[in-house]
Amino acid sequence: MFIITEKKKEILKATLKIAVALAVFIAVLCNYDTLTHLDMRTLAAAAPSLLAAILTVLGVYVLKGLVFVIPASLFYISVGMAFEPLTAVAVNLAGILLEVTVSYVFGRFLGGAYITKLLQSKKGGQRILEMQNKRSGAASVFVMRLLPVFPIDFVSLFLGGSKYPFVKYLLLSVAGIAPRVILFTLLGDTIYDYIPMRLIITLIVIAVPVAAIAVLIRMLYRRKKSAKGENTDHDG
Repeated sequence: MFIITEKKKEILKATLKIAVALAVFIAVLCNYDTLTHLDMRTLAAAAPSLLAAILTVLGVYVLKGLVFVIPASLFYISVGMAFEPLTAVAVNLAGILLEVTVSYVFGRFLGGAYITKLLQSKKGGQRILEMQNKRSGAASVFVMRLLPVFPIDFVSLFLGGSKYPFVKYLLLSVAGIAPRVILFTLLGDTIYDYIPMRLIITLIVIAVPVAAIAVLIRMLYRRKKSAKGENTDHDG
């Protein structure tokens, strides 16, 4: 009689996790350009009915919760352009519920150790770990959801891997993410009416060098401050 020991079970679980993670990674790698340039207007327009269009968008939200590369803000705007305002808001909020649920479950499946290792290798992931170390409980989860500097799906993955209480997680996630989802959805194509594309491009052209200079000044300031601190230590 063939008996599966606990050690063998652990090996099988680890192998399955690696296989699933690798499959997702390969799928993203092979379809990266398509995933990062999804236009929900085109997909919704191709659907035979309103219900089919809504289900298509929700299906993409499920995919978004697994692949982590579909741009969030542009996605909300795209959905806002594809539907009437109230329908678009409802679809995006329902999509967020699906997305954060899928990412959470995926995080539970992969486990805390794997997720922590993954986050440590990403800049956005490091911010999540730092935030969780500085704060604890509901406050940190809400702040990570409210501030767009924390990637939605990485936070979901981390909290799932950490086995954070699901109902509490879901309520805090929706409360934190909803304001910007609604804002970007209602902007929709009106953003181009109020802000001309020429102005957007001009601002980007100006912002890039300004940001680069600001980063450089900050680096030089920190280096100077560090050197001054070392000299003070030596003098002491």
